[in-house]
Amino acid sequence: MNEISVMGILKAIVPITRFNKGEANRIFDEVETTGTKVVMKNNRPACILMSPARYESLMEMLSDYIMQEEAENRMKHFDPIETMSQQEVMESLGITDADLDDVDIEIE
Repeated sequence: MNEISVMGILKAIVPITRFNKGEANRIFDEVETTGTKVVMKNNRPACILMSPARYESLMEMLSDYIMQEEAENRMKHFDPIETMSQQEVMESLGITDADLDDVDIEIE
């Protein structure tokens, strides 16, 4: 929902009866052009309709937020004395640089 106003909210509400009347395609077109819709059933929100792109964007934001929270939590408990260098980790796991030569890693 792009605009937060009474009219914006009212335009976003879709009664379930519109689906029962066969207006699903029209509703989906409205979602594509105007954004999020709230489907009401028995005067209560039953579900939210949004474009796949909007959903993906929201899920990415949520994932980023969760990762940021985790990073901040880890930094609160960070103790430099307990850290190990990469070389120490590799030695403790019995991994050599040669073992990693054929490993292809892609970082996003």
